[in-house]
Amino acid sequence: MDNTTSAPEEDDNTVFISKDNIYRIPALFYDSDRKILMAFAEERTDSSDTSSKALVMKTGTLHKDATTHEVKVKWSELKLVKEAHIEGYRPMNPCPLYEKTSKTLFFFFVCVEGTTSECSQICRNQNKGRLCYITSKDGGQSWSGVTDLTGKLRQIKNWAVFAVGPGHGIQTEDGRLIVPVYGYESHWVIWKRKPYSLFLYSDDKGKTWQFSNKIEKVSLECEMAEVSDDTGLKSIYCNARSKGGCRVEALNKNDGNGFSILQSKLVETGGGCQGSVVSFHAQSEDAQSQNANKWLLYSHPSSKSKRSDLGVYLNKVPSDSSAWSKPWIINRGPSGYSDLAYIGDGYFALLMECGKHSEIEQIAYKVFSLEEVIQGIGE
Repeated sequence: MDNTTSAPEEDDNTVFISKDNIYRIPALFYDSDRKILMAFAEERTDSSDTSSKALVMKTGTLHKDATTHEVKVKWSELKLVKEAHIEGYRPMNPCPLYEKTSKTLFFFFVCVEGTTSECSQICRNQNKGRLCYITSKDGGQSWSGVTDLTGKLRQIKNWAVFAVGPGHGIQTEDGRLIVPVYGYESHWVIWKRKPYSLFLYSDDKGKTWQFSNKIEKVSLECEMAEVSDDTGLKSIYCNARSKGGCRVEALNKNDGNGFSILQSKLVETGGGCQGSVVSFHAQSEDAQSQNANKWLLYSHPSSKSKRSDLGVYLNKVPSDSSAWSKPWIINRGPSGYSDLAYIGDGYFALLMECGKHSEIEQIAYKVFSLEEVIQGIGE
């Protein structure tokens, strides 16, 4: 993808602006304890995936207008997450998630050797990435050193390429930590090196980690959400990038049988684009109270052919992929990767790649309510 010739224009919603550096791959976390948003991105020298040089962050404080109820965010200065680094490797794919009991923010990412591309790793059948995380207990003001899990997880040896997210991970109501991941399976025949989504999880607050079963369908960058139905049955829902046509949707009921594939009708954009999904307790008619059911909100470019017109979709029956609403177009024009966060009281925050001429001109934010979504989709 070429850079635009004209300088990107900054506006009130800009979080990261691509001028001297290119900012891509947004990840968003809402710290409900500190009432702050934490925005992450890759800092690159150009638009290519091989040019990533650092992960960066900003924190945002929310201000709600008492009259209009509009929520604005005041963002901090950009901070380099210098701890997210291994010498000789470039950090990519930011993925934050929070362990509520210990109040620990885990920040996962991959480190890829030198300027080795994903295509090169697939062609050579040789993974050059390392699975890493750092932690913070003070809202990202300070970070631990790097923990490298690569050698502790034998399955990584079976992949030609491996990556996390990008976007946020989750903690389930029973405490399980879940990091969305995907990998290209290693095979001596090149056309059999296909990608599959799955998740990394921990049931001991992040002390040890292991992988779930994979989704038995070609799938790439993904995000997960915990959903539940009228019976109280909880499942892990996965929404994943495909190579064209429709998205990949699947449910894991934690019964040992892995993922069951849903027949998705959600449009995939061109050759594919990352998307984001969050779950939240179903709202009553007044959009203030909640019940045990969980609904889903999903963001992704709505165009079939190009990364354009970012849509937000609502699903009130997560086990039914035909229950998705039509999109509320939240950003007209060039739109790329995005990440959603539920901030409570029926409000959501969104980070998105967007611009006037190209989707990599900036990463912007928007805060909106469920009521706006329902109005936007025309229910």
